[in-house]
Amino acid sequence: MFWTRLASGVVLVILSIVTLYFGGLVTLGVTAVLSLIGIFELCRVYKIEKKAPAIAAYIWTILYYLLLGFDLQKWVMPLLIVYLLVVLAIYVFAFPKFHDKETMAAFFAFYYVSVMLSYVYLLRNLPDGGWFVILIFVCSWGNDTLAYCVGRLFGKHKMSPVLSPKKSVEGLFGGIIGAGLLGFIFGICFNHFNHEIPSFQWWMAAVGAIGALPAVIGDLAASAIKRNNEVKDYGKLIPGHGGVLDRFDSMIFTAPILFYLVSCVIEHVA
Repeated sequence: MFWTRLASGVVLVILSIVTLYFGGLVTLGVTAVLSLIGIFELCRVYKIEKKAPAIAAYIWTILYYLLLGFDLQKWVMPLLIVYLLVVLAIYVFAFPKFHDKETMAAFFAFYYVSVMLSYVYLLRNLPDGGWFVILIFVCSWGNDTLAYCVGRLFGKHKMSPVLSPKKSVEGLFGGIIGAGLLGFIFGICFNHFNHEIPSFQWWMAAVGAIGALPAVIGDLAASAIKRNNEVKDYGKLIPGHGGVLDRFDSMIFTAPILFYLVSCVIEHVA
């Protein structure tokens, strides 16, 4: 299992680097495909992955990414409103075929997976976005690794005993501080290889530390959904890791927060 997980992780990192390096339509297309797979995995938890509410989520995901690709973000909110109306229309006109839980799951799947994950693409599209997408991994995977190490060494107080008994409060703070340190190093590298921005490493340290918190929430939220529905993994797409939602659960929450944090920093230091 360890070697399978390691090999899958290496392949995943390589694919991520290639996808984010090229940016543009490559990042948009890969993110859209991951969103569709993630919606399928989440809807399968509620046993609606092949039913009308989930099909609506697939269609609206494609429409949503087309709007992003053609730089038509002003139509995103109307798209969300119409999507809610469509899902509710399916609910009422097919009544009682679908229950309220399934209807809400379909809307949640689109917003939780497609909209949130799309911020990977939006962050990549910012000025110097090829650099800033690295922060997603700093705040999600970096935080997770450092939290695990600190938790194993010093963890005594359980953060969420029922949901995730192996996670500790010490590990939580260790991950946040570690992500802040990685953000600081990122800021130094950015200034060295790109262009000098005064105190940028301190800004990135703050961004890394703040961005680590939603990564933890995202990880626990994904685990809670699985626990509530007695599911071990969301899928088997990535050997040793599970599905898209098993591997990218923390990134789903981290990417939007980082997009706005980085946007604010760019505006402040520009």
